Amino acid sequence: MAPMTRSRATPDHTPTPIMATYYADRADAGLIISEGTAPDANGCGYARIPGLWSPAQVTAWKVVTDAVHKAGGRIAAQLMHCGRVSHPLNMPEGASVLAPSAVALEGEMYTDQEGPKPYPLARAMSESEIETAIEGFVSASRNAIEAGFDMVEIHGANGYLVDQFFSPNTNLRTDAWGGSVENRSKFALEVARRVTAAIGAERVGIRLSPHGVFNGITPWDTLAADFAYLAKQLGALKLAYVHLVDHAAMGAPEVPGSTKAAIASAFAGPMILSGGYDRARADVDLAEGKAQLIAFGRPFLSNPDLVARMRTGAELNAPDFGTFYTPGEKGYNDYPKLNA
Repeated sequence: MAPMTRSRATPDHTPTPIMATYYADRADAGLIISEGTAPDANGCGYARIPGLWSPAQVTAWKVVTDAVHKAGGRIAAQLMHCGRVSHPLNMPEGASVLAPSAVALEGEMYTDQEGPKPYPLARAMSESEIETAIEGFVSASRNAIEAGFDMVEIHGANGYLVDQFFSPNTNLRTDAWGGSVENRSKFALEVARRVTAAIGAERVGIRLSPHGVFNGITPWDTLAADFAYLAKQLGALKLAYVHLVDHAAMGAPEVPGSTKAAIASAFAGPMILSGGYDRARADVDLAEGKAQLIAFGRPFLSNPDLVARMRTGAELNAPDFGTFYTPGEKGYNDYPKLNA
């Protein structure tokens, strides 16, 4: 089950009991990757996304992971620092909107208090703030294990902080964190290195989005070679997997098969592919050895019994787009099951 933001946590970013029901209902996915979860207060970008930096959040997540395990499932915590994709109204008091460089992001961010608001200009991170952000991932990974998660996934995709460091149009730094691919990869690799040291490489995966255009990322000329370089360095750390997302089904440029193959070859470890899959396409890509796992997103959102429906060929529930990010049970735990 792919990670999907659902915004059902409390306004102070603490998981809620309805999240335990939601994830436990989908425990037969094999591996659930949780919604993006902020590793620290500065990482909160969206209203009501959960966090993993406080004791209260750890305790609340334990209810979720216990429910998943009782139902026979496994669950990873996706650690997502939003970086410049944020607004102060969605963040705890005293938190700051930070990014590798002060590069404006066009568009608006939804807030519960005042509705859509223009993205503020993020402040370029100092060396000490970079160090704090890295240690935030490390602390959150330890908290995740304490909360009962089986592993963590570093969110290095979709234009969030890790991706902002890697992408040339959002990283204009001239110090050791910017410029060459080696420098632009440094943040992702340092996060991965320290998290693996903290909880073990077998408990750490990472998500990447080559050719992604979400949140103001633009592809560049050496993209394929740069991602292959990053994948090789991640492979040397013996991460549990690389999770590649292709958002062509949602309007982004398609990730060429050659790019996916180059990343898989460079990483030389387990691969997860996601993005617009149905069962037939998933079966083909698995049979051809393009990946070891396929992640499904929206089909799981509206079909808590997706595995049973796929096994029997049953019709799928259509998702209610209007309730993707709203609080409460509607459009969350009320999709019908086959046996209802």
